Amino acid sequence: MEQTTGKVLEESNADSKLPMASTTKIMTAIIIIEDCNPDDIITVPDEAVGVEGSSIYLKKDEKIDIRDLLYGLMMRSGNDSATALAIYHSGTVDDFVGKMNDKAREIGALSTNFKNPSGLPDKEHYTTARDLCNIARYAMSNEFFKEIVSSKSYSGKYRNYTNKNKMLFNYEGANGVKTGYTVKAGRCLVSSAERNGMQVVSVVLNCPDMYERSENILDYCFNNYALIEINPETFIMSDKVLYKTQERINFVANKAEKLFYKVKNILSDEKRFDGDYDAELEIYSGNNLILVEKLYNI
Repeated sequence: MEQTTGKVLEESNADSKLPMASTTKIMTAIIIIEDCNPDDIITVPDEAVGVEGSSIYLKKDEKIDIRDLLYGLMMRSGNDSATALAIYHSGTVDDFVGKMNDKAREIGALSTNFKNPSGLPDKEHYTTARDLCNIARYAMSNEFFKEIVSSKSYSGKYRNYTNKNKMLFNYEGANGVKTGYTVKAGRCLVSSAERNGMQVVSVVLNCPDMYERSENILDYCFNNYALIEINPETFIMSDKVLYKTQERINFVANKAEKLFYKVKNILSDEKRFDGDYDAELEIYSGNNLILVEKLYNI
């Protein structure tokens, strides 16, 4: 999907419900970022010590700030970090999981269900590529989240990390987001990259060659599509009348198809009242209508 518009550029089995391993932590991180102060210091609870799987090796009663836990969550995939953050946020892991599922509904990820904040195997813990892509797009719109997942290395007050995500080191324009693996889920990767002003988010689930496949998907998107912007300072003329939009408009166009712009006058001066728009801008890609937007007289 293109980041700003949500336009689907490529899909296959996008609505199959599958486990997503540690890509789960995208949701964990964005909830913590939205609700908590990253400079707060916590005392590591017993439940976060020795958690199964990937770890940042938290110790009982250790003092650590939320910022270092977030970087450890996303860069090193710390399951212990996920548990500590969940308990800090909601009091218990179960209560935090309830917040995760509420947030999924809010985002529109209606085919997703979380059972834990880390992605450890559970038959009722699943998502779809489409849902996870939308969750990642939501998270990537937050600048602090984007800063974390785009970092190749991190030196914090309590911890130093190197990012596990090889896309950041090997793919031009890569700026996130999260790897995942369990035996049941297979290899999972949520990727993000930006080129020529267009950011694309990609999801592969249960994909043995997750890096190569993600690179191919992103290459296809960048090679075949472009993000076009129309801003309110852009004047559009039709029949010697100047129009403009009220807000910036982004849309995705296929590079192989010619764009056509058509202005349709909607209201005469006699029928116009405050709040009405004056015309509609129709944009066609080839023979396909891809956008209709309100226009206003200058």
